[in-house]
Amino acid sequence: VFGNMGWDSGSGVLFTRNPSDGAKGLFGEILFNAQGEDVVAGIMTPIKLSELHDQQPKLYKELAEIAVKVEGHYKDMQDMEFTIERGVLWMLQTRTGKRTARSAIKVAVDMAEEGLIDKRTAVKRITPNNVDRLLHPQFDPAGKKAAIQLAKGLNASPGAAVGIAIFNADRAEEHRKAGDPVILVRPETTPDDVNGMIVSQGFLTQHGGGTSHAAVVARGWGKPCVAGCEDIRIDNNRNLFTVGEYTVKEGDWISVDGATGEVFLGKVSKIETAFEKETELIKALEWADEIKHLGVLTNADNPEDAARARQFGATGIGLCRTEHMFFDQEGEKISRRENVVNMILKSEIAAPILRQLEALEVALEANPGDEETKAEYKELKKKADANPDVKQYRKALENIMPFQRQDFLGIFEAMDGYPVIIRLIDPPMHEFLPPREE
Repeated sequence: VFGNMGWDSGSGVLFTRNPSDGAKGLFGEILFNAQGEDVVAGIMTPIKLSELHDQQPKLYKELAEIAVKVEGHYKDMQDMEFTIERGVLWMLQTRTGKRTARSAIKVAVDMAEEGLIDKRTAVKRITPNNVDRLLHPQFDPAGKKAAIQLAKGLNASPGAAVGIAIFNADRAEEHRKAGDPVILVRPETTPDDVNGMIVSQGFLTQHGGGTSHAAVVARGWGKPCVAGCEDIRIDNNRNLFTVGEYTVKEGDWISVDGATGEVFLGKVSKIETAFEKETELIKALEWADEIKHLGVLTNADNPEDAARARQFGATGIGLCRTEHMFFDQEGEKISRRENVVNMILKSEIAAPILRQLEALEVALEANPGDEETKAEYKELKKKADANPDVKQYRKALENIMPFQRQDFLGIFEAMDGYPVIIRLIDPPMHEFLPPREE
C-alpha cells in the first residue's frame, strides 16, 4: 500500500497512550501524501493525530477503534504504524510501545483499574529502575535534546543536577556560601573532599566505578553522580577539564544526569519530583504490599532517610550503619568526622587503658572490699586522667555523643515501633583516615 498517492493518502505512527506521561488516548503523527520513511526520517513536518480528529473525524474514529481493539488484545500500550491509501486505512504493524518511567507506572496502574490486567501483573510491569527514576529530579527531555552532550560516564547515583563546575572542595564550600549551585568535579574524591561534597548539587569524577568513594557517598546522600567519566581530562593546576573540542573552566555551567551518566554543557531544565504527588506510584506500592510474600526493610542511617523509607512503605530498618552517622552535615559547627578520626587515631593507646579500667570497675562491683584492686584502679585512673591520648579520645567521644543520640531518637521516632537493626561502628578506614603515607 502507498501513502503517497495524493492528498487523500498518507502515513503515520500512533501510540495507544502517551509514551511520555501515560495519558490515555491516541498520541502520534501523520503525513499526508507521504510514505512511512518520510515520517521517520524527519525531512517533512507531520501533523499531530489530534488535528486529524478535526480534519477527518471519520478516519480518526476508525483509528481509535482499532487502537482500543489491538491494545485490548495485547493488554499493553501499543506503538502502531499505518498507511492511508486513497481514503482506505491500512494497519501495517504493532509492537509494545517504549515509554518513560512515569508513563510505565501510570499505564500499568490505569490498565489494572480498567480491568485489562490484574494488580499482580501491573506491579510486575513496574521495574525498580522506573521507581528510582521517578523519585529523583530528571532533566526535561526537550531540554536534553537541545543541549550539547560533552561526555558519558558511569551512572553512579541517579538524579539530575545543574551547577557551576568547581574543582576543589574548599572552593565549592565558598561558592555555596555565596549562593552558587555547585557541581564538584574531581579526578576522584576522597574523605578530604567531604566538606565540598556536602554543599554540592552533584559530583563528576574522571576515574572510579560504582563502588568508588564518590558513588557510595552520592547514593547515601541521594545526590546525582557521574563517575568514571574517562572522556574528560581534568587539569587541577588550571582548574578546567577538556573533552573533544570543548574546554570547561571553573565557574562554567554544566549539567549531570546520574541516571544515564550523561554530562551536558550549560544549564538543562529540570523536572522536580514529590512522592506525595505521585498518586499512581503510591497506589502501585499499596498493591505490592497486598500481594507481597516478603517484607522490605530499608538501609537508613539518619532520621531523614528513616522517615523517607517509612513514607515509601518500609516496615523497619534492616541495617543502620552507625559509622555513616559521622559524616559531616551542612550547617553544623562541630565536625563529626574530625572527632571520629581523632578517636580512631588515639584508640590504639587510649582504648586498652580504658578497657582495663572498666574491667577493674566490674571487679570492684563484684568484690567492693578488695583493697588490692582498689589501689590498682586508683593508680590506673590517675595515669589515664593524665594521659593526653586518653584525654583527646574522651573529648572526641564527648563531642560526637550528642549527634548520635539525636540521630537515634529521630530514627526511632520515624520507625514508630518498627524494628531497627543497628550495626555498631565499623568504619571503612579509607573513608575516615588520611592516606597511609600521611
